[in-house]
Amino acid sequence: MPHTAARLGSLISPLRRSLLRVARSAEHLPEIPDAQIEVLRALPAGRESSPGELADELGLSRPTISNLLRDMERAKLVTRRGATDDRRRVVVAASDRALDLLARFDRASADVLAEVLGRLSDDDRRALDAALPALERLRDAVEDASHHRAEGGPR
Repeated sequence: MPHTAARLGSLISPLRRSLLRVARSAEHLPEIPDAQIEVLRALPAGRESSPGELADELGLSRPTISNLLRDMERAKLVTRRGATDDRRRVVVAASDRALDLLARFDRASADVLAEVLGRLSDDDRRALDAALPALERLRDAVEDASHHRAEGGPR
């Protein structure tokens, strides 16, 4: 099992970086730091959240979220405003520009993956298709472990 974990770990980051690079190039997208992408993914269209809620959801400190949101607001990726129910509370939302950039990135990523998958053998495509449910469970388990550790649980 340690061999599988090491091999999987050595594949995931380079695969993600390569896909990101190719999708960015295909759509002429600006470089947005991963942490900012995480924030934007937590703010789908129509969702507003307070900085504290985002910090809790993403397992980041409040000062880190504050700095991210400041930079993202400057880059016109998020908007801030007073909450309608309590003007003392601030809420943030992804800007239309950010939502457009994410949609373009997602389309480009899907197109790249479809093209590359088309070049693989039928056996490789079947193996990847069969592995998807296990990869989804792995993603969920890693997320659960991340939240559990953030709450101070045992490793």
